[in-house]
Amino acid sequence: MLGKPFASLIAIAVSLAAFVPPALADGSVEVRSRAITEFKIGSDETRFGPLEFLGGLEMVSPQRLFGSLSSIRFRQDKTHFVGVLDTGHWMTGRVERDPQGRLSGLADVAIAPMRNRAGRTFEGKGHMDAEGLALHGNEIMVSFEQDHRVDVYPDPGFEVSRAIDMIPIPFPKKSLRANRGFETIAVAPVESALKGGTLIVAERSLDADDNAYAAILDGPLKGRLALAHYGDFDATDGAFLPNGDLLLLERRFNVAEGIGMRLRHIKAADIRPGSVMDGEILLQGDFGYQIDNMEGLDVFAAEDGTTHVVIVSDDNHSILQRNLMLEFRLVQLPSGDTAHLQR
Repeated sequence: MLGKPFASLIAIAVSLAAFVPPALADGSVEVRSRAITEFKIGSDETRFGPLEFLGGLEMVSPQRLFGSLSSIRFRQDKTHFVGVLDTGHWMTGRVERDPQGRLSGLADVAIAPMRNRAGRTFEGKGHMDAEGLALHGNEIMVSFEQDHRVDVYPDPGFEVSRAIDMIPIPFPKKSLRANRGFETIAVAPVESALKGGTLIVAERSLDADDNAYAAILDGPLKGRLALAHYGDFDATDGAFLPNGDLLLLERRFNVAEGIGMRLRHIKAADIRPGSVMDGEILLQGDFGYQIDNMEGLDVFAAEDGTTHVVIVSDDNHSILQRNLMLEFRLVQLPSGDTAHLQR
């Protein structure tokens, strides 16, 4: 049962939502940003294990559709991005930077409804709960929860197109939890052992050994595998490094411990059919850090060749949560190798 203070906050949020203007008619969205200069609250520390904090943004918008960002992928120019909202919408735009190269805002943001294979759009999350996103040549793949599936869209043209294909998931839908399905979808490098194969990882749909379901959907190593699942941390997104290693974003949320996030590094050799993926924790944060409901992650090569990691949050359209974008430099992998992307 909700306490009176919490119930009052919800009532205020509902009443405010009624007065929030809709997105502009052409799909463009105004976004206002505040710079985040510290990752650990009250500290000017920038190095956290193998990662260096570069800065971040807290973002708000007067348009009601902005928020609920589940996944983000950057284009080759490292500036423009494509994202999906779990309300069944696309979000596109570009990041802006200050003279020192730090994130300073978002520009050219647009939001458009997603369409299923029949060309229909839906209000609510029942049919279009988009959680994961992967750019793959001239296609975009999106993983959905609740109505569990991986749909394929044309790129360019995804904003106005219906889904043009669906990739089969090698698990019975009845074995997947309604709101704990495949939040992670990532395409491996062509030069890696997976040869460009597509990996999906479930948030908290667990097998008999309490490991999260995972699968390689295509390529020479197509097959089922699993992810070692610990405590209340669930996988919410991931991205491959050029050598085939995987960076996995995990999120915790419970009443006893509150919100938490961590990054796990999984070696390429552990990503194969029949295996249980596991790896070293590179970064972990809680309410003592500038985090929220962290759900999306991507990596890209900066102009100097170093690997940058961008993590975004899903505010669930709640006044109690925040839309965040955090940027780190991956200085060193656990093996001791300097982390450079060669693209």
